[in-house]
Amino acid sequence: MTSTEPLTEEPAAGAPPVIELREVTKKYDSGAPALASLSLRVSPGEALAVLGPSGSGKSTLLNLIAGLDRPSSGAVTVDGRRVDQMSETASAKFRRGRVGMVFQFFNLLDDLTVLDNVLLPAQLCGVPRAQARERAVGLLRHLRIDRYAAAYPGRLSGGQRQRVAVARALVNRPALLLADEPTGALDTAAGEEVTALLAELNREGLTVVLVTHDVRLAEATATRVIELVDGAIVRDAAVGA
Repeated sequence: MTSTEPLTEEPAAGAPPVIELREVTKKYDSGAPALASLSLRVSPGEALAVLGPSGSGKSTLLNLIAGLDRPSSGAVTVDGRRVDQMSETASAKFRRGRVGMVFQFFNLLDDLTVLDNVLLPAQLCGVPRAQARERAVGLLRHLRIDRYAAAYPGRLSGGQRQRVAVARALVNRPALLLADEPTGALDTAAGEEVTALLAELNREGLTVVLVTHDVRLAEATATRVIELVDGAIVRDAAVGA
């Protein structure tokens, strides 16, 4: 791929981790915790896949990293900021600017064109329209969907819509891309296309955290895999190790 602007900022030599969780516990009720004293570091440029059965804590982990939820105890640092200490307003602003998110069901706005969907996060962050448009058009070209810029999402295939969602997630040049079951709603061919895209983005330097049930997706995309069981990490290994 080629692009007029880098997808994310180049990390400095010896840069601190993009994500650091220290002794994080999350309880929702009086039962067993969703996460139990979990510690985790993710370095710049890593692609981390989070595996585990339903109820293992995968979604809770992703929500804590994104600042969508707060731990019961422990510290969550993302891109040098303690997201667990932010107000909801500050967390939303931080997420828009520094954390890109891709979901299973795309979450595109059907009454906006592809280009306007991608532009929206940049506009919400106050990026001047001309600069935002340049970034958005460059990303659509980079992801090979620029021909659909004026189309509406409902006219696109699942794989094409997920590419639009990835472009939207990257328009503010985030430090981190979070992907929650990004191929779960796709057929096999579209899923393989999105898998290849995520792997390619990581090779270009983007830090990725991927939550999935699909071991094949994890092995094809990630440089490192952790497995959660009952809110604890039971395996942490480099892919191929």
